[in-house]
Amino acid sequence: MKASEIRNTFLKFFESKGHQIVASSPVVPGDDPTLLFTNAGMNQFKDVFLGFDKRPYTRATTAQKCIRAGGKHNDLDNVGYTARHHTFFEMLGNFSFGDYFKHDAISYAWELLTGHFKLPADKLWVTVYSEDDEAYDIWNKVVGVPAERIIRIGDNKGGRYMSDNFWMMGDTGPCGPCTEIFYDHGEGIPGGPPGSPDEDGDRYIEIWNNVFMQFNRTEDGVMHKLPKPSVDTGMGLERIAAVLQHVHSNYEIDTFVGLIGASKAAVEAAGGADVDADSPSLKVIADHIRACSFTIVDGVIPGNEGRGYVLRRIARRAIRHGYKLGARKPFFHAIVAELVTQMGEAYPELRAAQARVTEVLKAEEERFFQTIERGMEILEGALSSGTKQIDGETAFKLHDTYGFPVDLTADVCRERGVTVDSAGFEAAMNRQREQARAAGKFKMAAGLEYSGVATAFHGYEHLTCDTSTVVAVYVDGTQVEAANAGDDAVIVLDHTPFYAESGGQVGDAGELRNPTSRVLVEDTMKIQADVFGHHGRIVEGSVKVGDVFAARVNAERRAKIVRNHSATHLMHKALREVLGAHVQQKGSLVTPERTRFDFAHGAPVTDAQIRKVEALVNAEILANAGAVAQVMALDDAQKSGAMMLFGEKYGETVRVQTIGSSKELCGGTHVKATGDIGLFKIVAESGVAAGIRRVEAVTGDNALAYLQGLETTVTHVAGTLKAAPSELETRVSAVLEQVRALEKEVAALKGKLASAQGDELLSQAVDVNGVKVLAAKLEGADAKTLRETMDKLKDKLKTAVIVLAAVDGAKVQLAAGVTADTTAKVKAGELVNFVAQQVGGKGGGKPDMAMAGGTNAAAVPTALGSVLAWVGDRLS
Repeated sequence: MKASEIRNTFLKFFESKGHQIVASSPVVPGDDPTLLFTNAGMNQFKDVFLGFDKRPYTRATTAQKCIRAGGKHNDLDNVGYTARHHTFFEMLGNFSFGDYFKHDAISYAWELLTGHFKLPADKLWVTVYSEDDEAYDIWNKVVGVPAERIIRIGDNKGGRYMSDNFWMMGDTGPCGPCTEIFYDHGEGIPGGPPGSPDEDGDRYIEIWNNVFMQFNRTEDGVMHKLPKPSVDTGMGLERIAAVLQHVHSNYEIDTFVGLIGASKAAVEAAGGADVDADSPSLKVIADHIRACSFTIVDGVIPGNEGRGYVLRRIARRAIRHGYKLGARKPFFHAIVAELVTQMGEAYPELRAAQARVTEVLKAEEERFFQTIERGMEILEGALSSGTKQIDGETAFKLHDTYGFPVDLTADVCRERGVTVDSAGFEAAMNRQREQARAAGKFKMAAGLEYSGVATAFHGYEHLTCDTSTVVAVYVDGTQVEAANAGDDAVIVLDHTPFYAESGGQVGDAGELRNPTSRVLVEDTMKIQADVFGHHGRIVEGSVKVGDVFAARVNAERRAKIVRNHSATHLMHKALREVLGAHVQQKGSLVTPERTRFDFAHGAPVTDAQIRKVEALVNAEILANAGAVAQVMALDDAQKSGAMMLFGEKYGETVRVQTIGSSKELCGGTHVKATGDIGLFKIVAESGVAAGIRRVEAVTGDNALAYLQGLETTVTHVAGTLKAAPSELETRVSAVLEQVRALEKEVAALKGKLASAQGDELLSQAVDVNGVKVLAAKLEGADAKTLRETMDKLKDKLKTAVIVLAAVDGAKVQLAAGVTADTTAKVKAGELVNFVAQQVGGKGGGKPDMAMAGGTNAAAVPTALGSVLAWVGDRLS
């Protein structure tokens, strides 16, 4: 039975038992920033189990995509070294939300395994929590499993309820005993039953886990019975496939056979010679293509932090194993097509994103292949010394200079029985972080020490505060009691309407004024999370601690900023609609002049797509929908569907900004209604890194000024070409066509001139041992003319060695030609390089034809004069 058939059989079986088939959630949790990746089938139902969410069904079944390659659940180091560890796997699950409990859960599992999958009952063993007599009796008295194949597992992990057979979501919350089902591979495989001293062998393999959530554990450690006990079960598709396909390793199931075959072909096409089909490296590659591809499908791109860093680690680990097998150019991306063949039907989002996944992986490979060879040389050099530990500085150099994640270095070392000095590596990393922090202190607020009251921010509702008291003053980074006219200072107020730079939005500017003093505020930044520093110059009077000022924000500047910021939210939503849900913010800058937005996307945004985005945003502006900000609990914000930046750390309460149809977590300032934005226009699109695009846009009066500037340019060009603006495209096309015709005419004239010169040059050829040798300068020629003239001279001279030179200012073009009957003694590539070195250049090519360049035109006569002797030496 193929893996696809097993998946379908499982889902249909539980559907027949009243379960709702629920699609797999993404591997990047969309509503749980606390998780790096989806690592279990129950993740998408966590709020249901906790009682925070209610579904229209009480029974569910899923085939869930899972990744365990970072954080607490990290199987990356074991992949390729064991028969059953994966970075990506599929978890088949059935769930009851206060509906059925132990009896039905156990009965369903047994019916499916022995009835539909036809597993021999005597091959199945079960474990139960030692105190769970109910589960034991169901297995023994209802199902009929003999007592000798039911094993009680107690608290074997060092504490009360700390057991392989007692599941907990965390230190508090829903928890309960579990019962696991094991398959016995037979006496020929080493290992003992669960609970025995040799349980870690491969004979008895866990294939199913039934978790019975029947308690709520409080902080005092007390177990309180839940009013509605629930069931959370999971069975690894790869493990049950290995059992049903009668193979011992997960890497022998049909899915992996196809992927390993594709991996072998891809590595061999990239330079690997006759790769062993049983190589563990192929298993690593086949596993990692699944994790990488599904991670990219869900919007992650390789990077240096968070999920992006995990993706990079996995991808580069796979690339390194391909390199180990002989691949010397990108190969990993070529396996995506086979993965789509294997899993595209079950997960159509993979098929839809195939081109993007391939492109992102290829870009990552190309980047890593630029440095992997040198990095491996350094690592091999360190290992060749016979050391048993790679020092932290070497590991850091490999990471920082050659893109080797430290666990990739450790992976290579483990193959040689060598460890890595992790403490030394961390010390080097910390040193670099400190240096980066020191280098980054270019803002006046950086490094200022402050202890005092927080700044109360009133800038959402007001642009003025009439009574703001000075609580701290800094000049040249030092806290002072007072500053005077002419000083540049940082001033901390107890109340302010000034927004401090945050979340990509620049800080406000304006002024502080009282009857005797005035400060021009040029920027506002945070000294601490809730302490605002007002940066500016004292132009009148003085400022001292305790002074009271009227604080006034530059209203016109703020209006420009909020228009751009609100437009950014609408643009983010429009980009996701036009390009796909993989679009995620990777950075932004909102200034009075424009908004700059970086996002994950693997290809340039086309003109047509830009027009669609502009149309969507301007439609929102025309609708003049209100903009509303709400402060709420993080959980409530997640349930409301607000978009958040995963990987960001949020507090217990957050600010949710709704602008038209957009809803995001954002602490910035915004328009009152979308119509306030006025007009939206994208003015630039570019790539800033692999898989990262940047869009820049303008709004309001800036958008109007931009369009008026374009109109002025168009009018000016139209006047120059003596055409109406509406006729400009046709007129430019006609001019370009005329230019191309003239270029052809010039090229033809050059050819005729060169041909005439070539005929004149024939008489200059000198006979050397039966070979005509010619070295001459060709006036007005380009590279194409040199080649064409060379061919004509070779035809006419029959047996010849020729060097032609053309000069354009200081630039020199050279061509060398040798007829076929002479290349055994004279090579055109060697000859042209000999001449080129004399004119400040170099070059080479084939034995019969070669080109070169130079920068010293004055040396051309001497260089050409040396050809005859050089050729004579080789013909003698």
